[in-house]
Amino acid sequence: MSAQIISVDNGSFAEKAGIRAGDILLSVNKHRIEDVFDYQFYTYDDKLDIEVDRNGEKLHFNIKKDEGEYIGLNFETYLMDEQKSCYNKCIFCFIDQNPKGMRETIYFKDDDARLSFLVGNYISLTNISDKDAERIVKMHFSPLNISVHTTDPELRKLMLGNRFAGDALRHLKTFAEAGLDIKTQIVVCPGVNDGENLKKTLRDLSDLYPSVSSIACVPVGLTKHREGLYPLTPMDEKCARECIEIIDDFRKENEEKHGEALVHASDEFYIKANLPFPDVDYYMDFEQLDNGVGLMPLFEDQLKDELDYEENTPKTPFTVVTGMDAAPFMEKMLDYCRNKWHNLKCNTVGIRNDFYGENVTVAGLVTGRDIISQLKNADCHKNVLLPVVMLRHGETVFLDDVTIEEIEKELDIKITVCEIDGAQFVNTLANL
Repeated sequence: MSAQIISVDNGSFAEKAGIRAGDILLSVNKHRIEDVFDYQFYTYDDKLDIEVDRNGEKLHFNIKKDEGEYIGLNFETYLMDEQKSCYNKCIFCFIDQNPKGMRETIYFKDDDARLSFLVGNYISLTNISDKDAERIVKMHFSPLNISVHTTDPELRKLMLGNRFAGDALRHLKTFAEAGLDIKTQIVVCPGVNDGENLKKTLRDLSDLYPSVSSIACVPVGLTKHREGLYPLTPMDEKCARECIEIIDDFRKENEEKHGEALVHASDEFYIKANLPFPDVDYYMDFEQLDNGVGLMPLFEDQLKDELDYEENTPKTPFTVVTGMDAAPFMEKMLDYCRNKWHNLKCNTVGIRNDFYGENVTVAGLVTGRDIISQLKNADCHKNVLLPVVMLRHGETVFLDDVTIEEIEKELDIKITVCEIDGAQFVNTLANL
């Protein structure tokens, strides 16, 4: 698939060579360019022969540069073609648990291998062809982030709602044999892929070490909007503790066999199990933060370190707004702050998720309307701090399209958005 160039960076190699906006990129060093994978791989070289179509005429431009240098071409879409959607009907899919009437992008299911490498999205392997797999191996694109859930082929068909889901596991083996770096994810559904099946999955993935370098286990999230969907049971304390016990056993086994633990339970597991978080050493390099693995322990470690060095003192009372899971944790963090600043006036408000249902307790799924309705009757200071995960990436909009500005106006408050970083949180407080 050819890609039209929409702009060329000023002063770039491409501009100096004579390539223009409107040209259609055909090939690099005689390799046809179909998408961003091809473009990034073949433009890495130090000598390039760029072929373009300009108004029906094929032109060639030569570029000399250092290996890996960016040549300055921009395309209409990041991937240079359409994003691949998901072919699955997973029994635990959160997108299927959204109510009707939300913005269209909420309902788009991504399962694009290119985004796994480029931005860390997790893929199921079910829409990867053998040709795609060969190209990934040839270009040695990694790390790859793969949603496995189970290594039992028949159970994977059920869990992903796709008759090809079991067979697609062959790609996982292909990538491992090619030495690609693979990070994996298991969404644990009680009564479905926990217990003995979880043990089998962890054993099979551990056997693919060192290519499989990390395994994250997260509990299934269930909303109140599951009409007509597969009957699933929420993760309770008993099941969470049993899963953690299984994970800990495999950690010990992997440490003895491979020298690394490999498998981690997400923070949500410990919250549901009513158990303390492990020490930060448990998480090694924190490779699975995007899966909520170690976010809170890392935040606590960062916060305590920064408090030792912070010299400024907060002068303004404030309220921290977060999800129900994180509320007790954030109150504990504020206790550290109170010990540092004895006259600190602050509190935490956990927002109950009326939009998705009380089983959904994470901060990232709190909606603007729930914040408005619950803060009206809460003990809330004029200055409100909330985590960036509540908002659409790069914007000031919540999942239900309510904006920060609307909440500020409705409640007559001032909102400060905080990164999930304990040191930055302390700095934010010190400058209030």
